[in-house]
Amino acid sequence: MEAYDAQSSAWRDLDRAMGQLFMMGWDGTEVTPAIRTLIEDHHLGSILLTAHNLRSAAETNRLIYELQSIAYNAGHPVPLTIALDQENGGVNSLSDEAHIRQFPSAMAVAATGSLEVASDVARATALEITSVGVNMILGPVLDVLTNARSQPLGARTTGDDPQEVSRYGTAYISGYKSTGIATCGKHFPSYGNLQFLGGGQDVPVITDTLEQLSSKALLPFRNAIANGVDAMMVGGCALVSSGAYMMHACLSREVVTALLRDDLDFNGVVLSACLEMDSLIRQIGVGGGTVMAVDAGCDIIVLCRSFSVQRDAIAGLKLGVENGMLSRDRIYESLRRVLKMKSRCTSWEKALKPVGLDILSDLQLSHSALSKMAYRRSITLLRDKSHFIPLTDLSLESNEVLLLSPLLKPLPASAAKAEGQAGPDGVCSSDVFHSSPAIMQGEELFTDFGRMLGHRLKCRVLHTSYTAHGLCSVHENLISRAGAVIVLTADAHRNHYQSGFTKHVAMICNSQFCASHERREKPLIVVSVSSPYDFAVERSIGTHLCTYDFTRTALDSLVDVLTGDYTPEGTLPGTGRRKKHHSKAAHYWLVEDWSRERDENALNNLIKAVVEAMPPHRRSALVGSMADSFLVCRTGIEEAHFVVRNSSTRALYGFCSTYFFSDSGRGVVGALFVDPTRRNQSIGNSLHERAKRALLGRGDVKYIQLGSGFPTTFPGLPADDQGERQRLRTWFGKRGYDTSASHLVCRMILRNLSSWTPKVEVIEALRDSTIGYDTIPDIGDTNDILDFVRKLSGRGEAELYKIATADRKAYPIIRARDLNNGSILGCAILCDGRSLLAQLLPILRDSSEISGGLLSPIVSPAATKVDTVLQGLVLCGIQRIKAQGLTACILDMVSGESSVEAVSTIGFSVMQSFEGGVRLKL
Repeated sequence: MEAYDAQSSAWRDLDRAMGQLFMMGWDGTEVTPAIRTLIEDHHLGSILLTAHNLRSAAETNRLIYELQSIAYNAGHPVPLTIALDQENGGVNSLSDEAHIRQFPSAMAVAATGSLEVASDVARATALEITSVGVNMILGPVLDVLTNARSQPLGARTTGDDPQEVSRYGTAYISGYKSTGIATCGKHFPSYGNLQFLGGGQDVPVITDTLEQLSSKALLPFRNAIANGVDAMMVGGCALVSSGAYMMHACLSREVVTALLRDDLDFNGVVLSACLEMDSLIRQIGVGGGTVMAVDAGCDIIVLCRSFSVQRDAIAGLKLGVENGMLSRDRIYESLRRVLKMKSRCTSWEKALKPVGLDILSDLQLSHSALSKMAYRRSITLLRDKSHFIPLTDLSLESNEVLLLSPLLKPLPASAAKAEGQAGPDGVCSSDVFHSSPAIMQGEELFTDFGRMLGHRLKCRVLHTSYTAHGLCSVHENLISRAGAVIVLTADAHRNHYQSGFTKHVAMICNSQFCASHERREKPLIVVSVSSPYDFAVERSIGTHLCTYDFTRTALDSLVDVLTGDYTPEGTLPGTGRRKKHHSKAAHYWLVEDWSRERDENALNNLIKAVVEAMPPHRRSALVGSMADSFLVCRTGIEEAHFVVRNSSTRALYGFCSTYFFSDSGRGVVGALFVDPTRRNQSIGNSLHERAKRALLGRGDVKYIQLGSGFPTTFPGLPADDQGERQRLRTWFGKRGYDTSASHLVCRMILRNLSSWTPKVEVIEALRDSTIGYDTIPDIGDTNDILDFVRKLSGRGEAELYKIATADRKAYPIIRARDLNNGSILGCAILCDGRSLLAQLLPILRDSSEISGGLLSPIVSPAATKVDTVLQGLVLCGIQRIKAQGLTACILDMVSGESSVEAVSTIGFSVMQSFEGGVRLKL
């Protein structure tokens, strides 16, 4: 580690030390003579890679290895810092469909409402780019949008609430740092209220005073520093309200040293904005600008791509030291900080033996799932006054849907790309703001989106673009013939033609006449595919969705929402989220303890009302239930049930059951349902809050989950209907439950047993002489079964097996054994609709067939063929049920997609499905 000590002999050469104070880039996907010269002759310490350099993960890996090898062979004491912008959303320097996953933008992630998602996305992003050799990420973005509706940052930052930006910034830092990569917060002291004044002012301007910035915008930077951010990028924008005019913040001692170093106590590395700015070059010169930046307190000077400008910067720094404007101590002060950061994020062993692409292949499935989940959860429905979402619920007059998308233009801050200039981000603006090549890509994506939407809706989607020329006769004709209209907008608050066009379309749709000349509103859905603020407060737009970016994955998720496969659950971050929550005046109902004597009949009536309100295709898990279905009356299980009731009529409006398993510390919300005629009145919320307080009030509760294997009425969240499933996920998610780790639990049935025979291929698969199936014969085997169940399942299932082992005549237990060593591989309980256990599985006594039950099959994961053992247990149970003359077999608590598929092979079909394993985050 001597090389990372600025006082070691390796750094006596001042030129070598000064080289560590620069971060430079170039144009091209190959190492050029210029960048080689900078590394070999000028000891360049850091490389900035942009989209100009990167074509694929494999080529990036090769390119970085070549750069590090050049540095190593040139005698660099420490590896190069390789920095990259990978903010996600529309701002990714490295893209590769085969290896690099697309994740949502920062604001989209915040719209999920989950700090865990933010941390997971950050970690996944960092794992992908570190695998190709990158060791520093220029992120997270910590700007607070104090003037959200006019800023070029848009969805690149979390939003307009300093506290929320802080929390998500910290989550990103945590996720990044878990991979060992160096982090760099930006854009100090905040780009959240930039103004483009025009005229002679050719750089964006921060109009807030330093005092105003301290009160709001600096909070995320303070918290990032407290949570160990490695570096901070200081912006290149002017400050005009801070006492003295500062053309570029990164050149100001007041900003870098007084504010960032002294007031915020930041001791990490400070990066300047890219100094290849026309205004700086014209008015100061890059040599003088470099000296000013280092004198202000910057440790690394960023210069994006011009070799001549880069040499001027190096010469300027040397001249500044020779002339005494900068001392040697000042150079070594920055060197110490840079080396300290490098010691944490890189070494020659890492640099010359990169992980490579194998890890990307291993991560592909999990990262793809994370991407899809994050995008889905981010889609935000701000308004839907006429309930146009999903389109599949509408009876459209025409089988045609019109899609109108804008021809996008570069944002004002990104126009510099074409000239290779630096933008206000601090790295060349081409890589961080939407630029002209993205226009055609966007058009192609919108076209593909239209095709996919038409395929899923089974209708014709007419797609055309609109421009600043506004609405023309072609648009009017298409609107007239379409059954519904979808308008996409991208930053309409800056591209005002989009706002005017959309309002014009809304006016036409609101005044359409149907064939019978009856005035009727034509369905209009407006989707903001970038900033969510386009129509956030525009009430003339009745249905407004936000995707936060228009990447392919975002538009795929939008299709899922429009076709009803997914219910949008995102919320507008920051003050938008708070307003939404505050607008719902909470109404709390009086919740009382359940009394069997007082409430049994009323509960039976409530159950009946809930079941009858369910459509046939969504058969309720309450079918066959009665009040006693929720009573366990077992030692070691403490139960407490709650009701909302009308004390005058004694009618129940809602019911919630809870259980606490004392030996495991597990709390369970076993059931929660409300009178269908009284939904959306906060009855369910009041019951849930009371149940949660009761369980959390226990000092020994370790976790709380939804649903239980004992009693088995609801083993989890009902999942038969996709729309209802998403509604429930959203409802419980907002109350602190984590649905990301849930698993499938099914209740299945095999009918017509008298004529059923197993398939030949199933019998062939079960012909294994090493596994035997029987029922337990004596007390010793009973204890073995109970030990087996306790190790592999929850307390609920263990209670079921206790009941069964206490009366093996009424409840035979089938087991699977390894004949070589006698170990138990699996077990299941047999019963029928006349048994006591049927009250805990109400579907048995309600089934129209004369059914037998096979309850809680459990298979050891150590079994060589888990699904085969499960099939064997089920077949053995079917034989016994069939021998009793019963006509159907109901199989309860089949857990996991693989197990469901294995049982389906035998001939079972799913009766009811649930999401099990949903737990409250404590």
